[in-house]
Amino acid sequence: MIAQNWESKAKIARDILEKSIKKEWLLPQEKLPSKDRLNVLSVAKESGILSDAELLITETDATGLVEKMGVGEWTAEQVLIAFTKRATIGHQLLNFATEFMFDEALEEAKRLDAIYQKTGKVVGPLHGVPISVKEMVHFKDRICHTAYVSWIDRVEKEDALMIRNLKAAGALFHVRTNEPQTVMHLDCNNNIYGRSLNPHNLNLTPGGSSGGEGASLGFKCAAIGIGSDIGGSIRAPAAFCGVYGLRPTMLRNPWKGVSLAGDGQESIRCTLGPLTNSLRDIDLFQKAVLDQEPWEEETNLVPIPWREVKTPKDLTVGIMWNDGVVQTHPPIKRALNHAEQRLKSAGVKTVDWQPFKHEQGGEVTKSLLFPDGGTCIREALEASGEPAMPLSEFALNYAKHLDIRENWELNVKRDWFRDMSHKLMKERGVDVILCPTYVGAAAEHETAHYWLYTSIWNLFDQPGVVFPCGFNVDPALDPADDKFQPLNDIDATEQKKYAPERYTDAPLAYQLIGKHFRDEELVANAKYLESIISA
Repeated sequence: MIAQNWESKAKIARDILEKSIKKEWLLPQEKLPSKDRLNVLSVAKESGILSDAELLITETDATGLVEKMGVGEWTAEQVLIAFTKRATIGHQLLNFATEFMFDEALEEAKRLDAIYQKTGKVVGPLHGVPISVKEMVHFKDRICHTAYVSWIDRVEKEDALMIRNLKAAGALFHVRTNEPQTVMHLDCNNNIYGRSLNPHNLNLTPGGSSGGEGASLGFKCAAIGIGSDIGGSIRAPAAFCGVYGLRPTMLRNPWKGVSLAGDGQESIRCTLGPLTNSLRDIDLFQKAVLDQEPWEEETNLVPIPWREVKTPKDLTVGIMWNDGVVQTHPPIKRALNHAEQRLKSAGVKTVDWQPFKHEQGGEVTKSLLFPDGGTCIREALEASGEPAMPLSEFALNYAKHLDIRENWELNVKRDWFRDMSHKLMKERGVDVILCPTYVGAAAEHETAHYWLYTSIWNLFDQPGVVFPCGFNVDPALDPADDKFQPLNDIDATEQKKYAPERYTDAPLAYQLIGKHFRDEELVANAKYLESIISA
């Protein structure tokens, strides 16, 4: 009976999704890719559903879209239709959406176009930009369940502050996206919608917990996406799907109006941030939000506008080859070697970065992510009777119930780690740290167990930007290392997961780490380094 109850409740959300899909934009059966085709990136172009103009629109970044609409070359309605067509095909292939909101977005697009026709001016810095949003972010009068079946009856009374800020900047919202059960996986699967897939290789995960956003941006279903990050949930999907992502310093971006089990946990905060198709779009997004001074409503936020900064001419890059706990797979080593060679050739100073006590920091992180012992998460699962998934159980294995004094003591350790990390960067003269986002490229489904390449920076609260290398896993260039010597049992386990043919076409990416509250400098430095590495 319990199973029937949770299944019938889950069906409510599935039905909402099904009814929201524009069936006329779905691929007919004869145009679906063959079952043995793993890379589906070009299916939108092959489908015939999008015109050449619509393909060009969807391959233009948000900054470019606003420029085109600002001179009247494209309308907001044209842009919205193009992206929603592509998103419909993308969902059919990747199962990344939880709800389409096209009709409401179309009404808003027409309003923007009418204002432009009358005034000749765009309505805000994000005029007509289609944005996909992780389901856990609130929309007024819509369900927000955060992938818990028991929360499917929760209908929100107002938009999240982030959504209100972006609407005021002229943005459009056409699709909401999938997340994993508990939103604590670097994968994307739940009992409501099932598994989301990676457009580069369907056998790989798009990452998590903002996995639907990774798939959305990777297939170019939106110009910008909104994800959240408490342990890597923006950066892993961005890296796995070949796009850009920013995990800002905590308390920079508005959070009000987001649902999490265990909301109020403050030892390691979750933050919202953008996934994009260019680094300049990160600047565009952050400035559009922070120019509205969201701290006037959400008073926890630090009142720092998005600043314009220049890249220093004497930039020093620390290259972290591995975290001292788990070594990376061969493709990641190739990517870092490529970056080092390019930077040195361009005269950029590089030094090897020795990680600071990452194993010990990882243990503190695990404890502080679940100070209630995972009670809130388990209660949310048990309330419906839905089964816990393997990666949920894996994450909850970290959970240990802390009393108040234990939590305080760990907070002191956390702050010591943060101070030491900053001190070491300063002492070594390092401006940014270039490092892996994950032990390998996009993980196979249900195998993303190692978080520390991203989660350590949540403990240190240092902002991180992910940007693509510009090339993918190639079995001919990335053979398994037959001379590999593991550092420990976890290292051995992670290395055994690598077989080059299973990761074909998986994109490779860099994670660039900056200093606490130096988010703008980090993005500027990323632009500079990308221009060299990807030249």
